[in-house]
Amino acid sequence: MTVISPLPADGPRRSALGPVARAGRPGRRPPKISFEFSPPKTPEAEESLWLAIRRLEPLAPEFVSVTYGAGGSTRERTHRTVLRMLQETTLKPAAHLTCVDASRAEVDAVIEDYWNAGIRHIVALRGDPPGQLGGAYQPRADGYANATELTRAIAARAPFEISVGLYPHVHPESPSVAHDIDVLKAKIDAGATRAITQFFFDIDGFLRFMDQVRKAGVTIPICAGIMPVTNFKGLRRMAGPCGIALPDWLANLFEGLDKDPDTRRLIAGSVAAETCARLEEEGFDDFHFYTLNRADLVYAICRVLGVREDKP
Repeated sequence: MTVISPLPADGPRRSALGPVARAGRPGRRPPKISFEFSPPKTPEAEESLWLAIRRLEPLAPEFVSVTYGAGGSTRERTHRTVLRMLQETTLKPAAHLTCVDASRAEVDAVIEDYWNAGIRHIVALRGDPPGQLGGAYQPRADGYANATELTRAIAARAPFEISVGLYPHVHPESPSVAHDIDVLKAKIDAGATRAITQFFFDIDGFLRFMDQVRKAGVTIPICAGIMPVTNFKGLRRMAGPCGIALPDWLANLFEGLDKDPDTRRLIAGSVAAETCARLEEEGFDDFHFYTLNRADLVYAICRVLGVREDKP
């Protein structure tokens, strides 16, 4: 958004650029980007997914990740999607892997399969049990207890790039931010090379959290998770169990728009672009977009941020 100042009495009109306009200035180095996709459940969903992948592929992301359903419920579909990306695109796929509802031997076999197939990046997450989002977690007696143990097992088997999750606020099961940072440092000691944050909308809270993380000596790259959501009711259902605060201003923006998807989409794109531009001004240049298998909004946001198609 460009804000025009009043016309001075002694000179030409001047302009003051907002963060979005500054982010899109020619010659400015664009941020690093990455995308998350989910394995499709139906042939129609698979077609939509691959339309999204092909649309975003020319933006040359650092990597793209493919989710792993609760309790490993999408294990085969995740594996199939990642392998197709590896074989048919120029993308660098990262496979999500969780340790729920599986023995150590079963998880180790998946790790081995990924390495043998040519996958070199895994997103190591504890995960939620089947039918459960958030809340208490009970590990299997013969399984890996948490993401730290899983990270250590991945690193022990092959030199994978390993990304781990990070809440930019207190994890629902954590007693404090300090505890969350200790857990992150344990994951790094176990072999993690990058962290990807959960989505958030409290920018000031995120910045305070990141100050604490860096002051604690954490130096690995951290991708800010960005969720351009058009359905506020759906967002509330996702955010609640994860303990993600949704600010009043965001609720107000979507109020009364249940039957107006076009306006919701414009608002979603505007909020996400403004969030990224503000974070860039604070020194962050690494964004991980939760695409929900849709490309149009993410493509537009990347365009606003100065990311252009990678042309030969």
